[in-house]
Formats: sequence, structure tokens, C-alpha cells
Amino acid sequence: MNKVKLIINPHANLGRARQAAEEIRMLAEELGPVDWEWTERPTQAIEMAFQAAQAGYELVIAGGGDGTAHEVLNGLMRVPEQDRPIFSVLPLGSGNDFSYGIGINHQPSEALRQIFHGQPSCIDIARFSDDTGHSEYWGNAVGIGFDTVVTLRSRRFTMFSGFAIYLLAVIQTIILDNDSPAIQVETDQESWSQKTILLVICNGGREGGGFKISPQAKVDDGMLNYASIRQVSRPMMFRLLPEVMNGTHGRFEQVRMGECHRLNLQSDRPLYVHIDGEIYSGFGSNLRRLSVEILPGALQVMR
Repeated sequence: MNKVKLIINPHANLGRARQAAEEIRMLAEELGPVDWEWTERPTQAIEMAFQAAQAGYELVIAGGGDGTAHEVLNGLMRVPEQDRPIFSVLPLGSGNDFSYGIGINHQPSEALRQIFHGQPSCIDIARFSDDTGHSEYWGNAVGIGFDTVVTLRSRRFTMFSGFAIYLLAVIQTIILDNDSPAIQVETDQESWSQKTILLVICNGGREGGGFKISPQAKVDDGMLNYASIRQVSRPMMFRLLPEVMNGTHGRFEQVRMGECHRLNLQSDRPLYVHIDGEIYSGFGSNLRRLSVEILPGALQVMR
């Protein structure tokens, strides 16, 4: 690759990403010419990625976590397909679920070697739309309900890192939040209606830094997968917790799992939603309707 742009979010992983990136700077320069760019504010990586594509960069790398990857892929998806650079991720975040889904090594130095020595291949990207007409692209997962509250709570555990942050937030959310909306779901495969504590729509198979919410999901199979847990007691949520960590929760009758190309959802109350680990609709919002659809093979990634 003659022109490579590395867009780094120094605030990823509670600010630990800056040091992690600096530690591999020499290796990056050895592997090939790389232009570094650092974000200073949320959503800036979207514009940086779009501008990199316009400037003729062949490979654009998101240095950070799932939120950084989300922004960079949204910037690249603004570009016509024939002009779209190859995408990859340098995992410097707390969860790094998207990079896991595309097969990138969790160690930044090994990931960098893998990116520069790998081969590009196409992966699926999905599109999210809400009832206001807003839409955006996503690569790993959209979470509705419980796991969005977990994401909100996880930001309070600044003394921890990685999977421990999410595990602590999960335990706290089980204890404090146990009231679920009634939702109606319609996919191109089936439809249902019930009180639902959690619904995660997946392109990749993992979220929260290690929860195997949809272990059968693949980023290049042209399908979305989903996992839904209906309203259950707190003891049952604690029972399901290790099952979700191991990816074995699908055997419980309280869990619905399936696949689809598109999904529409309507709720009787405001929804808490995250997209690729970033809060889209939190406390105080009034989002009640949304839809998602898969875009097969929409983006080339170095894996």
C-alpha cells in the first residue's frame, strides 16, 4: 500500500490508547509509510476518513475501539464504492469486538503486522434507521435495552479496563434495572411481540469485550443474527450471565435467536439503543421505532 492513513482516537480505552499507539509507532514506520492523524472530539473520525478517501488513500485504519471503528467506516461508506479505500482496525479500545469479528489479533503490534501483510476481503455492513429519518452504518452490533444500560453504566468504572468494566456494569444493571418494554419485531423471516429485556442484532458474534451474544454470526455471510431475552427475574438473569459469556444461552426457552436480512421494531416506551458500543438513544430519549438491514459485501477490509 502506497498511501496508508491511521486515524487514532487517543481517548479510547479511558485514554490508554495514546500510549499504546506511541509504543508501536516505530513498528508502523518499519512496515510502511503511514500518515498518522489524531482525533480531538467525537465524530471527527467520520470526516477524517471521508477526507482520506478523497485524498486517494488506499488503506484507512481505525486506531481505537468499536466506537472509532464505527466512525471511520461511516466516513468510508459516504464514498462511492469504486473510490472506497480498504478498511482495517488497530485494536486500542476496551472492547475491540469489531476487530475480533474480522479476525484481527488483539495485540496491537501483531495486529499491525497482520494488517500490512494480510489480504483484503469483503465484509457485510449494516444500516440503522430510526423514526426521524436518520440513518447510519454499523459493523458489529446494535443493542436494545439491557446492554445499552450496561454501556452507560460501564463508563463509571474508570479504575478498571477491558472485559472487567462490562462485567461489573452487567452485574449492577441486573440488580438495578429489571423493567422491560413491550416490543413488536418483524423480520423477513418471522415476527413476534413480547416484553423484552434485551435484543441484540449482530453482524459480528461478540459484544461487551467478550460476551458471545451471537456466536454463529459471521461478518461475511450476507445475514444479520439476533438474540433476544424476554422479561425474566433477576435470579434468571444471573443464571443466563455465564451462558451468554460462553455463547450457550440459546438453549434456554427464555432466549430467542435467529437470522434475517432486515428487521423492524416498535416499542411501547422509549428505547435505549447503542450502535457498535456507542450510545445512540439513552436516558431521556423518545425513540420508539427503528429498522436495520444488511448490505452484503459492502466494504473491503484487511484481515
